[in-house]
Amino acid sequence: MKNISKILVLVFPFLVLGQTAQTKEVNQQVQTWVSLNTVTKFSDHWGIVADVHVRENGFFESNNFYFLRGGVTYIPNSSVSLTGGYAHMWLAPTKEGWSTYADENRIYQQAQLNTKVGKVSVLQRIRNEQRWQEKMANDEPTGELRFTDRVRYLASFNIPIFNKKNWPLLVVSDEILIHFGKEVVYNTFDQNRLFVGIRQNINPKLSFDLGYMNVYQQKYSGYQYDMNHTIRLFFYLNSVMKHNAPKVPDHHSGDE
Repeated sequence: MKNISKILVLVFPFLVLGQTAQTKEVNQQVQTWVSLNTVTKFSDHWGIVADVHVRENGFFESNNFYFLRGGVTYIPNSSVSLTGGYAHMWLAPTKEGWSTYADENRIYQQAQLNTKVGKVSVLQRIRNEQRWQEKMANDEPTGELRFTDRVRYLASFNIPIFNKKNWPLLVVSDEILIHFGKEVVYNTFDQNRLFVGIRQNINPKLSFDLGYMNVYQQKYSGYQYDMNHTIRLFFYLNSVMKHNAPKVPDHHSGDE
């Protein structure tokens, strides 16, 4: 994990600067993102993950996407998990007058590591996604798909700021996403997601984080960008079906 993060830090400036020399156009917008992310452990080392996401434009003014993800996870210990599965997105149209949602299918694999540095909980995750995105024209599917392979690296920090255990934690995280494919010509850099907020336990199984996420995404043109100022509310449910199975890792982070 450490070596991968160093490589991504080194190549990130070249990915951004080596795209296109055209004048940059940045579209500023506000969004709201709500999700439920679950891990259900059914044996000592195996579990099922399932997430549901809704992202809205503005404050629930119009839909941006719906997203479902499921998978099987192998948890050798409380620090490490390996997961693979399938996900589907329904992406709302962005062109005025269009009403048809575009489908996206994904297969994904990921490795996650939970550690502690002093009192700070550190989550690192690397995820690889194979994505088949439906192409649209004149508000209808064209029957063609765009295939891309996307690699994502997330580092998330839960930082105690109060002496009382049941008080909120400060959460700071950043995720960089890069992708590859025949049609990825000008934007190998896909997006960066920076989150700052609080993490609060509701009970031993259920928690949530709430805060601000900045999503900076480069379009396929290479010179057009979205700067999404996002209100994010994510719920996390960790449960165990087998009575004597070890507990699920303390925290995880789910996102589209």
